[in-house]
Amino acid sequence: MTEFTPIASLVGGILIGIASILLMGFMGRIMGATGILAGFVWPTSREDWAWRATLLAGMVTAPALYVLVSGTPVEVQVPVSTAAMIASGLIVGVGVTFGGGCTSGHGVCGMARVSPRSIVATLVFMAAAFVTVYVTRHVIGGAV
Repeated sequence: MTEFTPIASLVGGILIGIASILLMGFMGRIMGATGILAGFVWPTSREDWAWRATLLAGMVTAPALYVLVSGTPVEVQVPVSTAAMIASGLIVGVGVTFGGGCTSGHGVCGMARVSPRSIVATLVFMAAAFVTVYVTRHVIGGAV
């Protein structure tokens, strides 16, 4: 079962939007998570690595700060097997490579810039997600 969390989702979306605007405004960079991670692993310069490391550190420390401030632990549930996660990660990696970016880069930043390429990529991402959820929940029966 999937929980519906409109307030948390809205706040998270607003924070992602603000972060995207700040990164574009101050650094002229697109906030695509896959590209940021790839540049962190294979940096082109020390300065390029530094901003990526800072952003990734923020992504890791923000949940810890939330726990400290709210006193509520962040609950993460992974309802699939390790093998399914690995296979999914590989499939996403291939998709990111062929799609020239990930959902955050195309869906948040590219669509905000009204990029036709990003709009098409996001529509393909969403269609694939709808089909995947339908197949895993209704055809296979969620046994993955």
